[in-house]
Amino acid sequence: MKKYVSGIIFLSAIIAGIFFSGYGEAAKYESWNAIVDGMHAALDDAADAYTKGDAEGGKKFVNDAYFGFYEKEGVERAVLSYVSGKRASVVEYQFSAVKRLMTDGAPVAEVGESLDALKKMLREDANKLDGKEESSAGVFVASLLIILREGFEAILVIAAIAAYLIRSGNQRSVRVVYGSGAAALGASALAAVAIQLVFEVSGANQEILEGAAMLLAVVVLFFVSNWMVSKAEAEAWKQYIENKVQTAVETGSQFALGAAAFLAVFREGAETILFYQALLAETEAFKHMVWAGFGVGCVALVFIFAIVRYGSLAIPIKPFFMGTSVLMYIMSIAFAGGGVKELQEADVISVTPVGFVQSVDILGIYPTLETLLPQAVMIFLAVASILHYRAKGRKARMTTARQA
Repeated sequence: MKKYVSGIIFLSAIIAGIFFSGYGEAAKYESWNAIVDGMHAALDDAADAYTKGDAEGGKKFVNDAYFGFYEKEGVERAVLSYVSGKRASVVEYQFSAVKRLMTDGAPVAEVGESLDALKKMLREDANKLDGKEESSAGVFVASLLIILREGFEAILVIAAIAAYLIRSGNQRSVRVVYGSGAAALGASALAAVAIQLVFEVSGANQEILEGAAMLLAVVVLFFVSNWMVSKAEAEAWKQYIENKVQTAVETGSQFALGAAAFLAVFREGAETILFYQALLAETEAFKHMVWAGFGVGCVALVFIFAIVRYGSLAIPIKPFFMGTSVLMYIMSIAFAGGGVKELQEADVISVTPVGFVQSVDILGIYPTLETLLPQAVMIFLAVASILHYRAKGRKARMTTARQA
């Protein structure tokens, strides 16, 4: 019963957040090209400021174009929904590339070329978006993609942890995971309201909040994945293969599991609410299709949760524990890339392009040295950790065999 209550809290928090973060706002612009006109004006001001030797002023105008228009007016969300996630990443990094050139004191002509390339991208996307006549099906698909894209990773984390706890005989601890997820949705709703009301003057605060949450999630998920690997190779083997002795989850591990669930949901929740607020503000005739897409997406996430949560019961215990831990490793590595990317957009971390790498948003892979380097380190640590615990498990089994 408690998990159903948690589900109701999840939906209630999302819906309440959408309403209180600005559901009733009307769209300010008649077309996407009108929004791009505003961005072009800000980027022209950036070029003028840089030409006069004011690099900081130039970067401020670029940020005005990005945070004040591209994000705030829903252009990013529209490109994600109607064009592609890869395109959105390319445009975002073009914003960063312009600011990097200004920081490095690049020639005025080079900065101008980079600004022109950005303006061209923005106009191309606006033309594509304006060319898409609003339809009930289009609004439905856009709404569906938002909830699936933003909720998929969080659902995977919660379902995998819940399944792990049940397989290891710690059903009572599952409520910690569900409760943490529900609390995260409530916190996400509050964060969405705060971003709209308090942090509106500086869109960078949203990126910093999301980036910090993702990087904190990296630490927690990496800890949890290591803990699961250790169970698979040592304690879990002893418990299930020998006498199936069940033990309670340690207090510290309970906290870590709850924190992993909280952060996985929180990092997506506020952004999801803001995306839906923008979508509702944009559509006039098909608001009901927004809610229809949201509802269908929630049902789809329930099925995804059920597949991971209940389907895993048929998997042998050791492969299941190893598979779950690998999933946590992958999620933590993806979060590391995404977290650094958010901080790059907020100008907290620099941007060094890596031209031969293509963006893979779902895996948190982006074409910059700053995102790829920590991911490479984490892959090395993950492989080393798995090999260590496998060796430790073999040693334990050999010791047990000799004693027998």
